[in-house]
This record gives sequence, C-alpha cells and structure tokens, in this order.
Amino acid sequence: MESELDKLTNAILRSYRSDERTQRIGSAFMPSRDEIIRIIGLLRQLLFPGYFGQLELTSQNVRYRVGSLLTEIGRRLTEQIYRCLCYDKNPSSKKLPDRKEAAKLAATFLKRIPAVRKMLALDAQAAYDGDPAAKSLEEVIYCYPGFFAITVYRLAHELYVLKIPLMPRIMTEYAHSITGVDIHPGATIGKSFFIDHATGVVIGETTRIGDNVKIYQGVTLGALSFPKDERGRLIKGLQRHPTIGDNVTIYANATILGKITIGKGTTIGGNTFITESIAPNTIVAQKPPELHVRTKRKKKK
Repeated sequence: MESELDKLTNAILRSYRSDERTQRIGSAFMPSRDEIIRIIGLLRQLLFPGYFGQLELTSQNVRYRVGSLLTEIGRRLTEQIYRCLCYDKNPSSKKLPDRKEAAKLAATFLKRIPAVRKMLALDAQAAYDGDPAAKSLEEVIYCYPGFFAITVYRLAHELYVLKIPLMPRIMTEYAHSITGVDIHPGATIGKSFFIDHATGVVIGETTRIGDNVKIYQGVTLGALSFPKDERGRLIKGLQRHPTIGDNVTIYANATILGKITIGKGTTIGGNTFITESIAPNTIVAQKPPELHVRTKRKKKK
C-alpha cells in the first residue's frame, strides 16, 4: 500500500510540474474565500443593524457595536486585500506589496459604507414598491435573493473601483452560487434597482444600468461579440454589454446583447431577443405563439 501511495504521490507531483497554470507552488499566497465570505456577513451586520448578527441593539450599545464591527472588518479586510495584492504581484518580483497600502485601501472602502447604505435603502424601497407580494421592507432585506445579490454587488463594486484584484469577483460569484444572480462587479448600476424573483439573471462586466430599473428572472444583459487584436487575443476593457436607460422594465427571460442602448422609459417584454438599440419610451414585445387546442380522443375499450 505504501509503495502505491508513493507512486501516486509522484504522479501528482509530475502533473504539477507539467502544467504550471493550475498550481501556485512557491508563489505569493492567495486570499481566503472563506474569510471573504465571513467579511460579507460582517458587512451586512454593519449595513443593516438589528437585522443580522447581534439583534438586540439599543441607542446605548449601538455605538460600541459599530466601533467593534469596524475594527474587526478593518483587520480582516486589510489582510485579505494584502493577500489579493500579493496574488496580483509579478511572480518574478521578490518584493511583496506594502501592508500599509492594503490598510489604506480597506479604510477607503469603509468610508464608502454610508453611501452604500443609502443606495441599498433605495433598492429595498424599489423592491417593496415594485412587488405587490412584498409586505414590508424587512421582508425584502431578510428574504429576497435579488436584494442579497444587489447588496453583495454594491460592496464588490466599491472594491472593483479601488482596483483590488480577485476579491470583488469572489464576492459576486459567492452571491451567484447562493441566489442564481450573476452580476459582474464591474457593471455600473444606478439608484433604485430591483430584480424580481432573481434566478437566472446575468449582468455582464461593462453593462451600464440607469436609475429606477426593474428586471425579472432569466434576463441576460450580455455581450454579442468579442473583438480580437491582430494576434487573435480578446481585447479587454472595451464596452461590449448593453446600456439600459432610466425607468426601464425588462420582463422574464429577455435577452439583450451587445453594445446597444435601451432608451429610458422603455418596456421590454418577456422572451424577447434584442441585438439593436431601442428608442426611448418604447414597448417591445414578442408575438405570442399560436396555440393548438384539441380534445383528446377517447381510447376504445
């Protein structure tokens, strides 16, 4: 048995050496996905006091709780940002990033919490106003998967703007795995955003969404084509996803692809497939399929 174990160990080690793309032996350490998920939970406690974590908050103890959370989040976040900076470092460089830079980025991010709270309050209100099944804002914040996905997106987007590598994507892919909503942290989304029912929504990296936009399950805001350079490699950084204007509603399973614009005030019907820009204040609908209804023949006894 020991001999077979040695052979298997050697075979796996050879596979590591044969393809270095799938291993980081000897490289700077990676961030912890589990720790980043832990940070998301702590940030939700900071964003929504009394909803998550310590529920019995009072005007006397809330200041202490906020200070305690900021200290813990700052410490954990600084470490994970530092690891992300190490991950992004050129492997040939022997000099590791400065931990002070990680601490500075974490502090800059935390200063954005009041602004993120303001945006999320508008998102929660949009969900309550837009869904007749919603009985309260508490129900939206506690229960709605779309709101959870938007919460994680808004946090991740702030880190994306700060050019912190890897962590924003870890965060949004975690929300994707939980909710079925795939929002790239690089997307730009305005105020009062609501995803109804949530499951199956895809919002690409260079998507731009205005204010007061409502979308339903199964909507895809994706790319139509991927420009390549003279060597056949994908050109990154160009806008390749749609721009959605203010006050647009997009119903279930609509697919909108490419660098096109959906004008403000437009309604996109369900199951539509759109690859051309749509003028403002337009209704776009798919012709309903023709149904054939007939009576079943009775089986002979």
